[in-house]
Amino acid sequence: MNTSFPEMVGFEKYKVCVIVPTYNNHKTLKRVLDSVLQYTSNVIVVNDGSTDSTTQILETYSDLVQIHHSKNSGKGMAIRNGFKKALELNYNYAITIDSDGQHFASDIPSFIETLETNEDELLIGCRNMTQENVPKKSSFGNKFSNFWFWFETGNRLADTQSGFRMYPLRKIPRRYFTNKFEFEIEVIVRSAWKGIPVRNIPVQVLYDPAERVSHFRPFKDFTRISILNTVLVTIAIVYIKPRDFFLKLKKKGLKKFFLENILESSDSNAKKAFSIALGVFIGICPFWGFQTILVLSLAVLLKLNKAIAFTFSNISFPPFIPFIIYGSLKIGSFFVTSDKSLILNSDMTFVDIQKNIAQYVVGSFILATFMAILFGLTSYLLLAWVDNLKNKK
Repeated sequence: MNTSFPEMVGFEKYKVCVIVPTYNNHKTLKRVLDSVLQYTSNVIVVNDGSTDSTTQILETYSDLVQIHHSKNSGKGMAIRNGFKKALELNYNYAITIDSDGQHFASDIPSFIETLETNEDELLIGCRNMTQENVPKKSSFGNKFSNFWFWFETGNRLADTQSGFRMYPLRKIPRRYFTNKFEFEIEVIVRSAWKGIPVRNIPVQVLYDPAERVSHFRPFKDFTRISILNTVLVTIAIVYIKPRDFFLKLKKKGLKKFFLENILESSDSNAKKAFSIALGVFIGICPFWGFQTILVLSLAVLLKLNKAIAFTFSNISFPPFIPFIIYGSLKIGSFFVTSDKSLILNSDMTFVDIQKNIAQYVVGSFILATFMAILFGLTSYLLLAWVDNLKNKK
C-alpha cells in the first residue's frame, strides 16, 4: 500500500473500506484491485457468481476479504452483501468501485478528503459523459435517471448512475427491495428521503471498448428501473413530499412560511394566484386519495408554484370537510334530481351521501370551480395591494 498520501490516514481514522463488486470482469479485475491497493488494504471483493477466471485471479489476493456467490445474484445484492460485511468488520464508510476498469483509484483521495468537512454525505463520482467512447445508451440512461432522481427528491445531480461512490454505512437505510442494477437508484433516493445529503464530486472515467464488459441488459434492466421509478414517484408524491412540506411548515411556522413562499416569492402575482386557484380546485374536487399527486403533477406541468398549490389543496382538511360536503350536495341538488330524499342537517351520514353521489360529484366540481375563481381573484387583488404598499414605502 502506498503511504505517501497524508489523506490516506483517513481510511483508519474514519474506518473506511473499499467494496469491489465483480462479475465476469477478468480482463480488468486485477488492474482495478492493484490500483486500489495503492491506497488501502481495507478491501472487500464480492464475486457475484463469475463463470470466467475471476475465482483464480482472486486466489492470488488471499489477504483480502472476499465474498463468493454460488450464482449470479445481481449487482445490487453484491453491494448489499458488501455493506453487511463492512458493518460486521466495524467500518463506518464504504467506497464502491466497479471492476470494469472505467474508474481510476487515483480519485479515491477526493472521497476521503470530504470526510474532513462533512461526515454524513453520500458521494457519487460525476463522470464526463460527453467524452469520446461513452456509449450513447449510457449517456441517455444517465439523463433519464437524473431526471427521476430530481423529481423524487428535489435534488439535482449531474450523474446518478456512477458506481464510484462513498456511502455513510450507519446513516443509509438498512433494508432494501431491489437486487440488481436498480439498487443503486433505490439506495440514493431513499437515503435522500432520510435527509442524507447526496452530491456529486468529479472523477475521471475510461471507456475502453476492447476491455470493458457491460452486464446491463437494456430491455430487462430498463424495465426494472422504470418499475422502481414508478414506485418511488408514487411514494414521493403520496407520502414524502407531503411529509417534507408539513415538517418544513412546522419548523418555520405558518407566518414565516406564508411570508417566504407567498409574499416574498419571486413568482409573479398572477402565477401565485393561479397556484392558489389550482390548489383550491383540486382540494375540493372528489379526487379522493389522488389530490396530492394531481396538484403536484399539474403544478409542474403548468409551471406553477408547487408549495403554494399544495398548501391550498389542503383546504379539505377535517374541520372544513363537513362544509365542503354540505355545500357540494346543496349545489348538486339544483342540477341533479334524485328520488332519494336527502335531509341536509347534522344527522346526515356517509350512507346518505352515497345514495346521492351524483349530486355530490356534480356539486363538488361546481363548488370547486367557484371557490378556485374566488380564491384566485381575491389573492391576486391582495397580492397586488401588498405590492402597492411596498412601493409606496
